[in-house]
Amino acid sequence: MDNAPFLASDALADGRVTRAELRREHRRIYRDVYIRRDCEVDALIRARAAWLFARGKAVVAGPSAAVLHGSKWIPADHTAELVWQEHRQPYSAIRIRADVLDDNEVEVLDGIQVTTAARTAFDIGRQGPFTRALERIDALCNATSLSPSTVSLLAETHRGFRGIVQLRQVLEVADGGAESPQESRTRLMLVDAGLPRPTTQIQVRDVTGQVFARIDIGWEQWKVGVEYDGEQHWSDEAQRAWDIERTYRLEHLGWTIIRVSARLLRSNSIRLVSWVTDALRAAGAPV
Repeated sequence: MDNAPFLASDALADGRVTRAELRREHRRIYRDVYIRRDCEVDALIRARAAWLFARGKAVVAGPSAAVLHGSKWIPADHTAELVWQEHRQPYSAIRIRADVLDDNEVEVLDGIQVTTAARTAFDIGRQGPFTRALERIDALCNATSLSPSTVSLLAETHRGFRGIVQLRQVLEVADGGAESPQESRTRLMLVDAGLPRPTTQIQVRDVTGQVFARIDIGWEQWKVGVEYDGEQHWSDEAQRAWDIERTYRLEHLGWTIIRVSARLLRSNSIRLVSWVTDALRAAGAPV
């Protein structure tokens, strides 16, 4: 057996695995769906396993569909999600919905029926807290080049759905340029503070015209940038050395860079907003 989930009943019938091997070398993900015991079960594996559990009768949806479209940041233990109208028996291990999907809201990826990127965004933008919905739509747009305006058009044809008000608000601030949940949260915090809406992934060129940096979040007009420093920026010596050189080169070109850490974002957002506001004001921005 390979490292993909499989239907135990089929594998036993085909002689690909014995019952003893199934017990000893594999573990169950869902009823009749197994995987090798040494394989890590992440959100992608759970999505594929849920599809197998449904034996092709369902459509993978929600965050599970986002993972199949290439989205990052969905937790490994996230409950897989299916749209399966014919399923009537409750099964707590998988979230099963009976939504009616239009034909143009379903596609096939690697042999798996999945909601399209636009329908997936329509669903995840209506689920859960606002910030998490924004993070997930940002990630999906980043992975698929989906435009928030496309999702807005879909929302117009699905008026009255639960959570539609939140979805519209999320789409107003969604930006596929965000490359991590922390970048999404930082951008949302700055917009909520009343600052001009920033752009993402700003390319900066040196005197020869070569791009040497991309600024996470910023205002090119006033040359003010905000960058989130993940753990690797502090633990990786080579990364830290490049960060120092890169910051010097950006400042030499007139940029003001405010660096954000996880702790600052989590516990002192007021200070961060104050720093950014001061930098924008000093650069002539109307704040």
